[in-house]
Amino acid sequence: MQLPPLAADRARELVSRFADLPVLVVGDVMLDRFIVGSVTRISPEAPVPVVRFLAEHLKLGGAANVAHNIVSLGGKPTLVGLIGVDAAGTKLREHLSAAGIRGEGLVEDRDRPTTEKVRVVTERNQQVARIDYEADRDAHGDVKRALLGRVKSLGRDVKALLVSDYLKGTVSRAMIEALAAIKVAGTVPLIVDPKIPHLDSYGGATLVTPNHHEAETATHRPIRTDNDARTAARDIRARVQCEAVLITRGEHGMWLSSRDVEGAVPATAREVADVTGAGDTVVATLALTLAAGGSLAEAAVLANHAAGVVVGKFGPATVGVDELGAALDLYFAR
Repeated sequence: MQLPPLAADRARELVSRFADLPVLVVGDVMLDRFIVGSVTRISPEAPVPVVRFLAEHLKLGGAANVAHNIVSLGGKPTLVGLIGVDAAGTKLREHLSAAGIRGEGLVEDRDRPTTEKVRVVTERNQQVARIDYEADRDAHGDVKRALLGRVKSLGRDVKALLVSDYLKGTVSRAMIEALAAIKVAGTVPLIVDPKIPHLDSYGGATLVTPNHHEAETATHRPIRTDNDARTAARDIRARVQCEAVLITRGEHGMWLSSRDVEGAVPATAREVADVTGAGDTVVATLALTLAAGGSLAEAAVLANHAAGVVVGKFGPATVGVDELGAALDLYFAR
């Protein structure tokens, strides 16, 4: 069973409404560093490749990439998250500013580093190694209170609330409760990109978006068919006590489950280069579509198209509103 098709005019109308929609993004911000080099030999010291340095690139990752996707799609994100007092934190602020993302919601924690993932890759985008700088303990004390204070002050007058949970300390049950209170007071959607250890903390969310691996872990069953996805999504919805669940299934598309509608969304990607950050694009598109007045089914279909574009790029990437429009034009012209 597939979701009802989205008409071309309706799809374009919703995307046109993305402009300047305010979205509060709460979650674990990261800096992604890519060290690119050539590999021509194996080290005589150990059986590892020798990488000759060619270039280095920095990109926004985690919740920062979610916010970057919202900007690229025309929205206006405000970002709440944790950073350290270090060079990576400074660089992250600089890249946020350059992308046009408000950073007053960032809270500095002197007892942790800014989360930074350093990937060593070849010219052909093959990953050789990854080094993670992080502290994944939950925020506590004054830092936790500061985060909650930022959410309460910056969550006013937004059109959508979005949680990007990477288990790096920002997202807690208290945080979700604070966001759920804003949702109820203002009737704005709350979308959660989850991690399974926190699954029971997302009660009250409008939409929770596990990938198929996370859904399998949460339900202790394999997901191979649409029927498997249907059962898993219903189980997760009942467990979390959220309004809807969208399971992203890679080349198999997505499965949406809510009280009023459920069904599959076929994948649209033409070429897959890298799935890193695809979930960030999905939740950004979902949030903007719901904020623009779209239904859950319409949001799922548009998010699927956006994901089909971003997986053709390397690393945590964004989809521009023009790129999404071009993808829709190509799809509807078939």
